[in-house]
Amino acid sequence: MNYEERDTLGVYRARKGSGQLIAIAACCLITACETIQTTQPAAVDVDRQQRVLSFVSEQNMQESAAVAYAEQVAAAQAAGTLNRDRALVGRVKQISERLIEQTSVFRQDARGWPWEVNVLTSSELNAYAMPGGKIMVYSGLINELSLSDAETAAVIGHEIAHALREHARERVSSAYGQQLIVSLGAGALGAGDNAIELADAIGQVTFQLPHSREQESEADLIGLELMARAGYDPRAAISVWEKMAAGRSSGQTPEFLSTHPSDESRLEELRAQLPTVLPLFEASR
Repeated sequence: MNYEERDTLGVYRARKGSGQLIAIAACCLITACETIQTTQPAAVDVDRQQRVLSFVSEQNMQESAAVAYAEQVAAAQAAGTLNRDRALVGRVKQISERLIEQTSVFRQDARGWPWEVNVLTSSELNAYAMPGGKIMVYSGLINELSLSDAETAAVIGHEIAHALREHARERVSSAYGQQLIVSLGAGALGAGDNAIELADAIGQVTFQLPHSREQESEADLIGLELMARAGYDPRAAISVWEKMAAGRSSGQTPEFLSTHPSDESRLEELRAQLPTVLPLFEASR
């Protein structure tokens, strides 16, 4: 996506106040933060400590994501663009199921999430996974780039990795944290407990605000291991990102890649991890 500078989440406006109030708000923010461990390092050794706001809970994120996702599904149904190609839908769901079976390597609870997988008929080159395993793949991504099953697995595995690492929770926490400072008080943050407003925030971070490069790198590596363990050749992750780079150079930038790491740095990191994950792929065959 092409992102513009805007007020964080577009929910609250900064208000003028004294330096003392700002300091109080900063102390409240520090108190509200907690460190979480969302995933196990596994073979690719992703072990960054993550910081979130305590009131932005995993349960609230998943419940609110379900609301946001249901809205997207309902809108697609109304437009007649949901799951129109039965063959493509079956293919995407089969690939997703194989990847989901491997998620317990990173976190034991993930297999029990209420996973949903749908395909949106659209020329956009896009895909996403919301908290709790709500996956949407756009038909244009697969059809326009002529993706193989393994290349499709690389993309879906990448998006699943964002959900496993709870990157949306981090991003919502960061956004609300900034609002705590600019609004000069914790009172405005009551929206964190409101499922509807949090669903709006999840929609914003899914469709409008970019992941950090650190988060993208983590999703690349975890997705690479997921696909290898699921029996998809991890070398396809190289070819799919090469196709993405070609699309970028031709002006057809995939929506979900417009703020991702540079093409060359991504490819270098993926190539460096191939010796780690290729034995996993061979063992899965």
